Order: sequence, then C-alpha cells, then structure tokens
Amino acid sequence: MNKKREVTIYDIARELNVSPSTVSRALKDHHSIGKKTKKAVLKLAEERGYQPNIIASSLRSNKTNTIGIITSWINRPFISSLISGVEMAANKSGFNVIISQSHDSYENEVANAKTLYGSRIEGLVVSLAMETTNYDHFQKFLKKNIPVVFVDRVPDDLNTTKVVINNYESGFKATEHLIEQGCKRIAHIGGVRHRNVYSERMNGYVAALKKHGLEVDSNLIVESDRLSSEEGYRIAEYLINLDARPDGVFSANDTAAVSFIKYAKSVGVNVPEDIAVIGFNNDPISTIIDPALSTVSHPAFEMGKLVAAQVLNQGRLPSELIQAQTIMLETELIIRESTLREKH
Repeated sequence: MNKKREVTIYDIARELNVSPSTVSRALKDHHSIGKKTKKAVLKLAEERGYQPNIIASSLRSNKTNTIGIITSWINRPFISSLISGVEMAANKSGFNVIISQSHDSYENEVANAKTLYGSRIEGLVVSLAMETTNYDHFQKFLKKNIPVVFVDRVPDDLNTTKVVINNYESGFKATEHLIEQGCKRIAHIGGVRHRNVYSERMNGYVAALKKHGLEVDSNLIVESDRLSSEEGYRIAEYLINLDARPDGVFSANDTAAVSFIKYAKSVGVNVPEDIAVIGFNNDPISTIIDPALSTVSHPAFEMGKLVAAQVLNQGRLPSELIQAQTIMLETELIIRESTLREKH
C-alpha cells in the first residue's frame, strides 16, 4: 500500500498564492501576518491534514523541547504517579515527554538510553533498573551537557542531582511500628542490595531491631530481584514454613506484602494476629486487600514534579553553574489493620 505524501507548507502556499514564509509565519501566529491570511492558512492546513515536521524544525533550531524518562515498570502505581508529576511540570514549561521502561533489565536500560539520545532529548529523568550496576550509558549525555537527574533508585557514584526519600528512616519507622505492636521476630522482604532504596530500607530495619535489643536473623532477611506478586508468594511460603516463623514482616514494597497476606490467609495464618505485615509505597491495592495493609507513603507525584524542575532548570544554565545535589523528601507511616494487634 502506498503511503500518501505529506502535505507541506509549499503546497499550502501554492494553493493560496502566497509565499512559503507567509504560511510558516501564519502557522506560528506571527504578528506580521494579517488575521484574514492567518485564518485562510489555518483553515486550509486543517482541511489538507498538514502536520508540522517537528524533526526538521528541531534540527534547524537544535531544540526539541523534549525530555526523556527511563524507569522500570510503568504499570506500577508509584511509577505512574511519578511520571504524571514529570509530565505536569514539563508540559507547563512547554516540554513534551518520551517515556521508556527497562523492565528492570540493564540491557533494556542501555537500549532505552541509546534511543533517547538519538531522539535529541534536552534532559533525562532516570529511575534505575534493578540489574544496573554500570552507568557508562549515561556518560554521553553528561559529556554533551544534557542534564541527567536520577529519582528514587539512584547511583551512589555518579556526581549528578538526585531526588530521593529518606529510605533509612522509613525502614526504621516501619520496623519500629511492628516492634511496638509486640512483634519480636521480624522478617524483611527486600530488593537487591546494590540498589540504594533497598539497602537503605534494610539498614533502617536492622537499626530498629538493634535499638530494641532484638536478634538480626539472616534467615529472616530475603532478597528479591523483582519484588513481584509471584515473588511475594514464594517468599511467603518460605517464611511461613520456617521452624521458627516470623511474627512480623516488613516488605520493601506493597506488591510483595499483599501477596504475603494472600498466601498467609490461604494456609490459615491470621494477619495481624499471627503475623503483622507492613509494606511500602501506599499503592491503591493496600486499601483493597483484607486486612488493609499498613504501609509507608511515597510522595511519587511530588518527586516527579521536583525531578522535572531540576532537569528543566539545569537545561537553562551554563554547565559550569550546575551543582549536583541530593534532594530528600520525607515519608509518612500509614497504619491500617494488617499491623494493629491486640495490646500485649
């Protein structure tokens, strides 16, 4: 099937018997073009299905007014809220957003970075894949002074701006809440430890146990490279079938925590009476599961707005004036039925 030829400003100019530059200025609502001419140009452009060649325009101006996002899974509530925040801030400044997801794969993340670089984006927002430990694929952006700002999952050894939450304090608060509910043998379901968010949440968990004189048992600390629903079931089966099973669980995300509750109920283990469970992120599913899941709020939308603002601000500054900084937002403990036990 032959593709229909694109309508150009030259075609519109020929039909209206005006110059191509007049059509171009009319489409841009330039003050030098009269209302009558503008109206005629816009009407014919609409009728002929004219589309501006954004790529050609960006090559001429060296501006695409586009920023890219690389993130893990866009179908996760935290990520979708984060992206919404980025889009709102970018759109307000006249920028478009190109979204890509790595599916937590390093290879996908590298491919995403290559594609976005080829798209001539003017800034990049990144939340790292679980697998990523090498960051060379971001160097070409930095060498060309294209702002790269990391959010949530960030690298420890790249001198760039980062927007994060206080994961250590959040992990500490979540674990201490379980201790205050009478839990003495608390398990932790975490992500891979080279990823900052999971190592810091685990460190907060360990610190809370030590503060209250409780044992740190390595058998109760389980690491997952996905923290998916399926992983939540697998880990729940392992923990619940231990000879000395836990009486409390702190999960580094709500997805695994909800699966833990489902599995526990399926084998006759009561939550929170037998095992109290707390998650992380305050995903919508945390209020749907029965019992409702205690969790830690994650200000995803605010983080998205902040990270976009950082990218846009850095794009306006000479490279020598850009200073790398870490912006940390606070979280809030949200207590629901999954941890509220009878007072001991």
